[in-house]
Amino acid sequence: MDRRQACAFWLRPIPPTPTDGPAGATKARLRAAYQEPQRRYHGLQHIADCLQDLAAVSGLADETRLRLAYAIWWHDVVYDPTRNDNEAASADLAQRDLAALGESPETCAEVARLIALTAGHQVGEDDPDGALLVSIDLAILGRPPEAYDSYARAIREEYAHVPDAFFRPGRAGVLKRMLEAQPLYPDPGYRARLEEQARANLEREIAELS
Repeated sequence: MDRRQACAFWLRPIPPTPTDGPAGATKARLRAAYQEPQRRYHGLQHIADCLQDLAAVSGLADETRLRLAYAIWWHDVVYDPTRNDNEAASADLAQRDLAALGESPETCAEVARLIALTAGHQVGEDDPDGALLVSIDLAILGRPPEAYDSYARAIREEYAHVPDAFFRPGRAGVLKRMLEAQPLYPDPGYRARLEEQARANLEREIAELS
């Protein structure tokens, strides 16, 4: 498939068809990974939401949009709440899978770089693609309070193995570091739409955790 067709294919979270070939088999494997039982937030709905946000962004070249779609599909494909290298493992898997699909070394490396940004959500200057991916990944923080609260409950369920005495201060520390980011959303469009609500949501959860 050409780049435009590939964009259309990878922007759809729906199951592949038997005619979709190797890309379809890869998507089927990714969809299965995102339905693993330990996932409450970092599952298929998160990927679908991110892809919907990416599809709504205008003015992107097909190549850019495709690389971002790849990064979304693979950024949480390895997810174990008991380990701290999920993003690195996901980036490595993305490079192997995309190479097997015939993508260029440049595309594989760029997708891996983008995925690595989702570990700390820190983006350097003059990196609009990274800024957009990180902002899409953090979009849930700026949703209305009821949606944010559902997200926060799902995160707690993913960390059910951690006792409250450790989870509450740990989670509060993570949220405080997010609040320290200036700005929270590196993409200007997301910043204008979601930054104020996101900060209010984070402050409210921190207060509840204290």
